[in-house]
Amino acid sequence: MRLTIIGNSGSFPSPHSPASCYMVTATDDAGKTWRIVLDMGNGAFGVLQRHVDLKDVDAILISHLHPDHCIDLSGVHVAVKWDPRGWEKEPIPLYGPSTLHDYLRHTHGHYDEVGMSTEFNFHSWAHHEQVHIGPFTVTPFEVLHPTEEPYAMRIECTTAEGKTVLTYSGDTDYCRGIVEASQGADLLLCEAAYQEGRDDALRGIHLTGKRAGQVAEEAGVRNLLLTHLPVWTDPATALAEAQETFSGPTGIAEVSASYRVHPHPQPTNPPTTTLSVVQCH
Repeated sequence: MRLTIIGNSGSFPSPHSPASCYMVTATDDAGKTWRIVLDMGNGAFGVLQRHVDLKDVDAILISHLHPDHCIDLSGVHVAVKWDPRGWEKEPIPLYGPSTLHDYLRHTHGHYDEVGMSTEFNFHSWAHHEQVHIGPFTVTPFEVLHPTEEPYAMRIECTTAEGKTVLTYSGDTDYCRGIVEASQGADLLLCEAAYQEGRDDALRGIHLTGKRAGQVAEEAGVRNLLLTHLPVWTDPATALAEAQETFSGPTGIAEVSASYRVHPHPQPTNPPTTTLSVVQCH
């Protein structure tokens, strides 16, 4: 399984990155390569097209309905509906909170019953209810964030190489849901928008690097990759906080980097500050 970072900026795009968006890729036993996209925040759709043709995306998965995680779906809708060359495939499978279709219709003023159902095949998350997409099994977990139906995603992938598990936190503060979703994961892609000492009064919204590390340690994950860092949060500070509480390999998600997630530990034992997943630019 391979993870590509399309955007890692929190709350809004930074000068160097779109808001949250990630692509997960794997090849099944029949040789077909599957691509799923996690979130589609501000500016993400443009950068995503550097990495994949939209027609090769097998599904889009949305963690929650804040613009920095979903607003560029409006651009995807336009790309599918109005491409003068036509759209040869079925509507794109789109998974998210139950009100996702209504949310998107309001972005374009589509208030009829059809809405965007000709461009997207809408599916609603349900806590712990698994979804199967090619070699991927995705399980949503309710988490703690100030919006309706926020979810983390546990993505299990089974191929000829073995089974790998990637957990994506979405947006959340420390809660039972994110710890459960992360249990034994090979890689936890975790938000760390807040900073210890600066944001202590803000709870129930985001994690700090320290609390992200606590989640990773408690859940027994193999690798921790921090993301969703707004422009005012220093990556070095978030990394140092996480390393105080997580004893395993920890890093910062780099825009346009790809990380190959292996199903088993590598033969060598890397330093605790080096990810044991393989980074491939």
